[in-house]
Amino acid sequence: MSLERREHDRSDGDEQFLLRTVDLTRHFRLGGMFSKQTLHAVDDFDISIREREIVALVGESGSGKSTVARLIARLYRPTRGEIYYRNRPIGRLRSRNAMLAYRGDVALVLQDPFSAFNPVFRVSHGVLRNMALHRPELSRGERMGEAQRVFESVGLSSRMLRRFPYEMSGGERQRVGFAQALAVRPKLILADEPVSMLDVSIRAGVLNMMAGLRDQEGVSLLYITHDLASARYVADRVIVMYAGHQVEAGPTEAVLSDPKHPYTQLLLSAVGGSRAQEELISADTGEPPRVINPSEGCRFRGRCPYAIAKCAQVTPRLTRIGAVEVACHVAAGNQDETTTLDGATSVTQGRS
Repeated sequence: MSLERREHDRSDGDEQFLLRTVDLTRHFRLGGMFSKQTLHAVDDFDISIREREIVALVGESGSGKSTVARLIARLYRPTRGEIYYRNRPIGRLRSRNAMLAYRGDVALVLQDPFSAFNPVFRVSHGVLRNMALHRPELSRGERMGEAQRVFESVGLSSRMLRRFPYEMSGGERQRVGFAQALAVRPKLILADEPVSMLDVSIRAGVLNMMAGLRDQEGVSLLYITHDLASARYVADRVIVMYAGHQVEAGPTEAVLSDPKHPYTQLLLSAVGGSRAQEELISADTGEPPRVINPSEGCRFRGRCPYAIAKCAQVTPRLTRIGAVEVACHVAAGNQDETTTLDGATSVTQGRS
């Protein structure tokens, strides 16, 4: 399906999104300019984020989650596809001022709080420098006042502005990362695994802070994680990603309480699920997906005990089943019989 047709299909409704992507794709050539090997990091990825919404993008390491964040942040250029911010295609932005305005509205918080700051400077340096770049209308005194405000909004004392990074804990440095992003008044924060390197005891505090930013500052967040428990705790919607493809998406409880895609079931079985889901993990071959010069078909088929012949021949597209969208031939084949699948058991029944 062409990008123009997909774009028409996605814009039929009246609902306005803060940011959305259409067929977002990023490939990397391996081994030099004459190599024919291409890594398909992200393929045909569609996402939509509303105002004041937290969307969790979940999947195992190497699934393409961080590549999606870097594409949206314009650190990478897409191989094809488009990003729309307030219905404006970002690919058409050419001027420095236009890109500066976009990067002020869409901020990136990185995974590693230990290497995100220059140890030579106090933590106030990055916050004030961001404001000088994106909010030049503020005086030096106004920038310092705003820095104190954003520190307090992420649960830090304004006195910590004078500290060096080595004087702060990992959780405090991660909060400084959010304060640095908030200083430019973004509309969307891309949070790439912000709690993965933190102790379990302080993760809840950072997740609560993220929810507070949505409620108090009016910021939307794309929360990238491999942790389904934290996604369920903080996110309004969940998107499940596998080997560069989106495989399931929908409201958090709809996806995690009644998963339709076998990969989502496998993720849940790893953290404790139904007996049917636990049987699924025992059947998992653990075969890694092929993302270098992949063939047509479902990339999960090598690990899926429910795969049928069509799974090796046709790449599944997202199909709506009840409240969620699922890219699975077996799940889609059951929707004429029932609008919901009862975990792995119903998928098996659908093949008989």
